[in-house]
Amino acid sequence: MTVVRTDRVRLVRALRVLFVAAMALFAGCGGNTNIAYGTAVISVQDTSGTFLSYQVGIDSITLTRNDGIVVEPLASPQTVDFTRITDIAELLGSPAVPIGTYLSASITLDYTTANIWVDEGGQAVQLEPVAADGTVMTAAVITVTFDPTNPLVINYQQSTRLALDVNLAASNTLNLASQQVTVLPFLYASTAAVDSTPMRARGVYVTQIGVSSGFIMNARPFVDQVSALGAETVLTTAQTYFNINGNVYTGAAGLAALAAQPQSTLIAAYGTLGDLSGITPTFNATQVYAGLVLQTPLADQISGVVSARSGNTVTVHGGTYLNVFAQIQFFNDATITLGSGTSVIVDGSTANGLTSSAVSVGQQVTIFGQGTVSASLALTLDATAGFVRLQPTRLWATLNSAVPGSASLNMLTLQNYEPAAFSFNGTGAAAAQDASPTAYLVNTGATDESGTAAGTLLRIDGLVNAFGAAPPDFTATAITPGTSTEQELVVSWTDAGSGTVKPFTSYSAAGLVVNLSNANLSTTHYIRTGPSTVDLTTLPSSPLITTVNVPAASLRLAIGLPLAGATAGTDVVVTQTNSAASLATAITTAFTGSTPSPIYSLVAVGQYDSATNTFNASKININLY
Repeated sequence: MTVVRTDRVRLVRALRVLFVAAMALFAGCGGNTNIAYGTAVISVQDTSGTFLSYQVGIDSITLTRNDGIVVEPLASPQTVDFTRITDIAELLGSPAVPIGTYLSASITLDYTTANIWVDEGGQAVQLEPVAADGTVMTAAVITVTFDPTNPLVINYQQSTRLALDVNLAASNTLNLASQQVTVLPFLYASTAAVDSTPMRARGVYVTQIGVSSGFIMNARPFVDQVSALGAETVLTTAQTYFNINGNVYTGAAGLAALAAQPQSTLIAAYGTLGDLSGITPTFNATQVYAGLVLQTPLADQISGVVSARSGNTVTVHGGTYLNVFAQIQFFNDATITLGSGTSVIVDGSTANGLTSSAVSVGQQVTIFGQGTVSASLALTLDATAGFVRLQPTRLWATLNSAVPGSASLNMLTLQNYEPAAFSFNGTGAAAAQDASPTAYLVNTGATDESGTAAGTLLRIDGLVNAFGAAPPDFTATAITPGTSTEQELVVSWTDAGSGTVKPFTSYSAAGLVVNLSNANLSTTHYIRTGPSTVDLTTLPSSPLITTVNVPAASLRLAIGLPLAGATAGTDVVVTQTNSAASLATAITTAFTGSTPSPIYSLVAVGQYDSATNTFNASKININLY
């Protein structure tokens, strides 16, 4: 268990924010009429690594304009667990920014109290972050230079999207033997137009005045307790799901219930970005959670996966604990007590009358109650008068067999943990019917997998069946073939001399091919689909990594290089483009210049085509020493 931090605002930052606020007020009073503003709609997400927790601080974000003016839109530091923003982005805020053309963005990550954990054989293992030279990692500054053909342009009285993607896969190399992770941070910053990226927008309620079907809130991301990082208009429909203080509504009834809440009620909306043509961006919400169901000053909360249950006692594995003082801690295991007074709700569902028996092994949960941390750093939480949120849970497995409506699966991971993490005792209606990881029974609903070949890798999203009620063990809401999910091609090298400046047998605008015979190639060279990996050396040949089948507007191509003179590469400059030809030119410059830079890692994101042995990539990120 490690305490990450409480909310804090450093004096220098506070003085800077006060100065900016004073200047804005002065301009508004007519003292300076030359400052004009638009809105930067900033979201943050990550390209996943193999982490259970990756909590660090975002200390600052700065934008540099083409006239040298530096703007800092993030008013206060934020604590983020990047593993929670892999499938869904977090809307960091919508702050006012002076108009102009911005050429670069910088993000400062604080590692001084980092909380980084990985799964090893079903158990969470904590890793110490170190820099490339082996020293303890404290902070990293990543500066992204925008593609000159696509800079960040902030227009007057308009909103502009800025999407930050921290690539954990490209930024970290694990050493489980020493319980360390070597960090060389990598970031991509996109100025792309609005798309269908799923997103969470957290903030505080302001008003419904002037909004025909929705409300206005002030952004307050992650677990922030004090900030107001710009206004956002959240639009709802007749189908929008609301959960307010544990009470479920739909559409207009939800808006009416929300209107009865006091200003500054905490809200989390799930959906996608909407219209950015005005000064206040819109957000199209499919689900809205507000009030005590998110956070309460009267209860602590833990989010994790249930790994065991005996009677009314459950064990939550890999739990992120948030106490009433807004302190965040990570626990490998925590003991929770449920009871007849425990309320249970299912995210996104209108089901009523659930009891604590709905909480079963393998289920992703957030539980509210009264927590106690002992002198030996063990967490217990009394939820006998609290409540439980059952949340979407992800299963990765290979197919054993299927008939219409049902499938037997060989579990690989359940909510990112291997089967060894779980005790399935008591999950079945009888002992002989307890869940078995090698024959995990799933209700597939209207999805028929009977024609799918045995051994096929599947990603299944849904909910675990109630405790003591299996079979089935799990009810699916979505089933996706592994080959249809986003895959990662990951390769890393050791910094052992000139060999690492010749990592490719070929590269051009048509694509690049990794030299698998390079003497400095590390043991990391695979294509990952969920928890499953395929070693590149087992393929017919090294695959062509190509972008030719991906629209240029969707490409995220970049090379990261440590800033000259930076300590152990903790300050990194990333040059990005959406042109494969430009990437090839940048590779030539990096590897054949007067001072060639050895390669650290390559991560491509896309899909592998086994028939042609090609990897069709929308992202290619190359990190250099």
